[in-house]
Order: sequence, then structure tokens, then C-alpha cells
Amino acid sequence: MSSPESEDPAEQAGALPAVAPQLRALRRRAALTLEAAARAAGLSPAHLSRLETGQRQPSLPMLLALARIYGTTVSELLGERSADRDAVVRAAGMEPTRAGGWTYWQAGASGRGMQALRVHVPYGSQGDVVRVHPGEEWLHVLRGRLRLRLGDTTELLGPGDSAHFDSLTPHRIAAQDADGVELLFVHTLLQSPTATLCLGPTPSHIGETP
Repeated sequence: MSSPESEDPAEQAGALPAVAPQLRALRRRAALTLEAAARAAGLSPAHLSRLETGQRQPSLPMLLALARIYGTTVSELLGERSADRDAVVRAAGMEPTRAGGWTYWQAGASGRGMQALRVHVPYGSQGDVVRVHPGEEWLHVLRGRLRLRLGDTTELLGPGDSAHFDSLTPHRIAAQDADGVELLFVHTLLQSPTATLCLGPTPSHIGETP
């Protein structure tokens, strides 16, 4: 299984907007060194440097991890700006974005303490990585079946099933079937760079599937 730094070369060819300037600016705003941010995200400093200089494009799991660490949203990492903070997000305004094989739609306003997404996870995608980070996650399966690993336990969730868990529990989500799985996903954002201290040293194998 690939690590968080493993990327499909096809994903490098303009699949995402240019995020390099935002990644560097938001890391500096969070008062984190390149080494500290990379360690918290489970990346090598060299890989994060390549992301910040535009030599590589991040996958969705990377964007989610960096958004938590920097106390922001995937939208802001992508350089998107919301004109206001309307409580209602219309379906017509949810533009799909692809990253690392996943497709996601912003389902909530930016600038909040939580981020809400509608996500399609294809079968066997590179997003199937084990993650550990401060915060909470809630997900709800809309279509398909989701294989959720929490610590040493694996659960199979079908349409209508939900899960709410502490993100410090090692977790991995994957589509069970060839058609993939679609879900609603809500996670808390880190509001202080000091929260990265909760992560401690990140082993190089943390992003690999056991």
C-alpha cells in the first residue's frame, strides 16, 4: 500500500489549482517551521517543500491533514474565497474537486471551526491511508459500503450508517465495493498551531495500510 507521499503521476498534471503559494503562506501564518508541519502531516520536509514550490500536487488526504494543522479549510488551501458566510450552501454552488482519486464537494461555509464535505471515495484509491491527528470526525454513508478501521477494529458501514470518533484513534476509510462509496464528512479544524504538539513524532510508516 502506498504512503501519503505516493502519488499517481496522472494526478500531477493540473488536477488541482496551484496551491503552492497558499500552502507556504498558511504554514507561516500558523507559525510552523517546514519540519514541524511536515512531521505533523506525516510527510518528509522535502516532500512538503516540493508541495510549497509547486513541484508536486497534494492529494485530498494531504489537504485535509494540512488544513487541520493550519487551522483552516481545504477551500482556503486551494485559494478559494467565500464572499460571505451564508448558512445555506446550494447544490448548484458545490463545484467538484478531484484530489488523489477522491472527488469532494464543499458542503459548508469557510471560516468555521468545522469543515463539511461530500466525498466520493473510489475503490482502491490512494486515499486509503491510516491517519492520526487531534480533533473529531463524523461521517455518514450516502451510497455504497464503507470499510472503516478504527484502531484494531474494522467496521463495515452501509447507506444510512454513521460514525463519530476521536481522530487520535488511528483510522482508515476505504470503499468496500468496485463502485466506490459516497459519504458526508465533517471534521474539526485545529485552531492553534500548538495543537500539533499532540501529534508528537510521526513514524514514516504512519500512512501505510497494515
